[in-house]
Amino acid sequence: MSEHAFEASATIAAPPSAVWAILTDAAGYPTWDSGVVSVDGTIAEGETITVHAAVNPGRAFPVKVTEFDAPTAMKWTGGMPLGLFVGERTFTLEASGDGGTSFHMREEYHGPFTAMMWSSMPDLQPSFAQFANGLKTRAEQDA
Repeated sequence: MSEHAFEASATIAAPPSAVWAILTDAAGYPTWDSGVVSVDGTIAEGETITVHAAVNPGRAFPVKVTEFDAPTAMKWTGGMPLGLFVGERTFTLEASGDGGTSFHMREEYHGPFTAMMWSSMPDLQPSFAQFANGLKTRAEQDA
């Protein structure tokens, strides 16, 4: 595992299918994740989406949906050309015995420019916690 990563988890009182529906609704992100201004595109296998994050409002982050295994796992991959700096965000949903969902999100960075880029990155841990909490709140309101 890389030391260059952020992650967050939540126990959500809603089934994985309900949580998955929220995670794959690009237009809905700003309604529950205050860290996201907008997500453009369709969240589906092989698609490229563009995330506009509140932490860096003037910049768009294009990412490709490189894994899409409904309703248990999804991965978004983005970064610099030639793999110089790559970020991979993995979403994992696991059904719990009580009908709920164990949610985990991890973003890991790798590539030759990682150390340099990491030193200039803001601490994204609060926004990861905010994402997990927002997802939990939204899914439980809908349940």
